[in-house]
Amino acid sequence: MSLGLGTAALGRPHYINVRQERSKLDLNAFRKQSFAVLENAYQLGVRYFDTAPGYGLAEDLLLEWLSTKTDSSIEIATKWGYTYVANFDTNAKIHEIKEHSLEKLNAQWEHSKRFLPHLKVYQIHSVTLETGVLENKAVLERLAFLKKEYNIEIGLTTTGKNQIEVIKKALAISIDGKQLFDAFQVTYNILDQSLSAITNQLISRNKRIIIKEALANGRLFRNKNYSHYNNIYTALDHLAKNYNVGIDAIALNYCEQTIPTSLVLSGASNSEQLKQNLKMNIFSLSKNEIMLLNSFKTTPELYWSERKKLEWN
Repeated sequence: MSLGLGTAALGRPHYINVRQERSKLDLNAFRKQSFAVLENAYQLGVRYFDTAPGYGLAEDLLLEWLSTKTDSSIEIATKWGYTYVANFDTNAKIHEIKEHSLEKLNAQWEHSKRFLPHLKVYQIHSVTLETGVLENKAVLERLAFLKKEYNIEIGLTTTGKNQIEVIKKALAISIDGKQLFDAFQVTYNILDQSLSAITNQLISRNKRIIIKEALANGRLFRNKNYSHYNNIYTALDHLAKNYNVGIDAIALNYCEQTIPTSLVLSGASNSEQLKQNLKMNIFSLSKNEIMLLNSFKTTPELYWSERKKLEWN
């Protein structure tokens, strides 16, 4: 199974994407639906679940669901560094607060460690050069201790146009003669292909590669506000029709085929979306089709400037 499930859309009703519709939230119904998606994912063969304290009720929901399972093959990845503060308010101005301090690491670890022994990957959430977390000796040493004490992988997730620079900096970090970081969760998709520049280096060092935002926050679906992507939309429509799958499956498959050994995260918010995502496993794109999709890459600067304009909804 090359697909994992990200729980951002299951733990909070709002995420950064191109959709504009808003609806009144029934939190109890939302919780029940999210729980059902977790169970359906498991029944469909998904065993890797990615979560974070910044995803609203996602960690608690996943812990509740995990208590119903005795399957040691289930892998949980969680993060530290963001606190969810929107309280499920559709009109909230601020949804999450970022803090890469030792105090935040210790506080969120106390909650997240309840996933043990299923907790396999513990990540710094959204590392950028600006936060300075990769230069914080106290934080790095604490992560190294957790890695050794609990036999877990230490990872990070990246955000922004400097993703590759962040990864290179992280790869150079060693504690007591051992490389600290084992896993890298990186934005990669048909628009932002920058990860490919460092893929071979990550694979040669036996690093775990997890791909997020494979659908570019919805920008890969035809949208009148992105007319400059009409050629991409036409190509994706043709491929989807040819393989009798959705555009989501084409985009997810592209990521899995072009980044060998990677695990691609689904951001499905309901079971039907997840079923459609899983169709990525029933076909293979040809070399010419991959070359065509490769030709649609944008610069990281353009990709992230567009992303910053997307709303929480």
